[in-house]
Amino acid sequence: MANVREFKLPDVGEGLVEAEVVTWKVKPGDTVKVNDIVVEIETAKSLVELPCPYAGTIAELLVPEGQVVPVGTPLIRVAGEGVTPDEAARPGGGSVPAAGPGEAPAAGPGEAPPAAAGAPAAAGGEANGEGRTSNLVGYGPRAGAARRRPRKGATVPVQGAPTEVAAPPAPAGGAPAATAPAQPAATPAPAPEPAPAPSVVSTAPARAKPPVRKLAKDLGVDLRTVPPTGPDGTISRSDVESFATQAAAPAAPAAPAEGLAPATRAPGVRETRVPVRGVRRAMAQAVTQSAFTAPHVTEWMRVDATNTMDLLARLKGRRELADVKLTPLVVVAKACLLALRRTPELNSTWDDAASEIVLKDYVNLGIAAATPRGLTVPHIKDAEQLPLPDLARSLNALTQTAREGRTAPEDMLGTTFTITNVGVFGVDGGTPIMNPGESGILAFGAIRKQPWVVDDQVVPRWVTTLSLSFDHRVVDGEQGSRFLTDVARIVEDPANALLLA
Repeated sequence: MANVREFKLPDVGEGLVEAEVVTWKVKPGDTVKVNDIVVEIETAKSLVELPCPYAGTIAELLVPEGQVVPVGTPLIRVAGEGVTPDEAARPGGGSVPAAGPGEAPAAGPGEAPPAAAGAPAAAGGEANGEGRTSNLVGYGPRAGAARRRPRKGATVPVQGAPTEVAAPPAPAGGAPAATAPAQPAATPAPAPEPAPAPSVVSTAPARAKPPVRKLAKDLGVDLRTVPPTGPDGTISRSDVESFATQAAAPAAPAAPAEGLAPATRAPGVRETRVPVRGVRRAMAQAVTQSAFTAPHVTEWMRVDATNTMDLLARLKGRRELADVKLTPLVVVAKACLLALRRTPELNSTWDDAASEIVLKDYVNLGIAAATPRGLTVPHIKDAEQLPLPDLARSLNALTQTAREGRTAPEDMLGTTFTITNVGVFGVDGGTPIMNPGESGILAFGAIRKQPWVVDDQVVPRWVTTLSLSFDHRVVDGEQGSRFLTDVARIVEDPANALLLA
C-alpha cells in the first residue's frame, strides 16, 4: 500500500491563519517517531514546536526556514516502510491519495490515524469516539487537494549583475508558487567594458536563517544566486558577504566623472525593510484597533515609594522568601489587584454589540513584556487569589518565559487588566494604549532618588510615577482617579493594603 504522507501546517489554535518556519529540527533521511518534534514555528502569538503525527523517514523538507506559509501548507514528506526517501521525493512517488470530502486518509504503518474530517482533533493524543487518535489541533484532513512545491535544482542563466527577483504570491492552496526566471538588469547605456560572467538564479527557495536574509537584503544580494556552503545546502553569512564582494568588484575600476555623485549602490543598501509578521504584526493590529475604537484618557501621579523599597529590603531577609525574587513591580501588581476590588469598572469589557459593560469577577493580570519578536502581554490567571509570594513567583516565571518566546497562545488571551513596567528602561511615564477588550492599563515608571518634602523638610526619597490609561466609555474620571489614588497609597505605605484587603 502507498506509504508516504505529507505533514501540513496545522491550526495550532485561536484562529491563527499563518506561521513562519523558524528552525527545522530534522533533515532529509532522519527517522522520526510519532510526536517527535520536527519544526519550530512562529505564530502571531509565540514560538511553537510542532510534533510530527507520522512515523517514518523524512523524505523532503517542503518549506525553507524564514518563510511564512498559511495553515494547510505541506511542511514535510514522511516515507514509511518500503519507500526510500528518493522515491518519496519524486512527484507521486508512494503518495497516499488525497482524502475526499468527509473522508479520512488511511494511515500507514507506524502512523497515528488522523482524525476524521470535520471532527475536532484533540491535543495530547486523546482518542476520539471513533477509536482514532489525534495528536494536535488541526492535524485532521483539510478540504481541497494540496499543491506540490516546485522541484529543487532548476536553474536559469541570467546575464548581468544579480538582481532582486520578486516571488509571485502563493496560490490559494497555500503551497509556494514557482519563482519566475529573473530578467536581465536594465542598463541606461551600453558600456565599453565586457559584460560580467553570467550568474545563476535558482527557482528553488534559498535556505538561509532570518539574520542572513536581512544581511542579503541590506547588501542588495539575491539569495538564489549565492552558492551555499553551509550544512544541508544552507547559505551562511560569509557566503553572502563573499558574493557581495565579488559582485561589486567589476564596478571598482569605473570612477565617477568630475563633479558627479558616486554611483548609487543597489536598492536597499541605505534603508532596511523589515517584514512585519508574527508577534509584531499582531501587536501592531491590536494597538491600532484599541487606539481608534476606545477613547483613551491618561492620568498621572508621582508617588513616594520609599516605604515600598524598605519593605522589600526587609522581606528579602526572610528565610521563607529566600527563593523568591521580590521587586517593586510585585507590590504595584498587588496594589492594582486590591484597588480593582473598589473600582471593578477598570476590570471590565465594553460590549458594543449588546450596548453593555461586562464586569469580570476575576483578574487575569497581564504584564507587557518586550521580546526580540515584539511586545507580548502574557497574563497571570486568577491573580487576585494569589498571596504576595506566589504572585512574585508567577511574575518571574511569566516574564522569563515571555523573553524566551515560549509563552503558550492561551496564556496571552483573556487578559482583563494590564501593567506595563516602563521603568526598567529608565522611563518615568507615558500614555499606554490598552489591549483591545480591556478598560485600563497602568504604566509603572522608574524609581529614582529625588528631593521630596517630608514634614516641611526637603529630603532624598525614592520617587516613581504611575500613569493610568482607561476607556472613558466605561470608566468615569472619578473612578479612574480613585483607582490611581488607591494604588498610589499602597505604594506610598504598603500598610494601607490592610484597608483594601
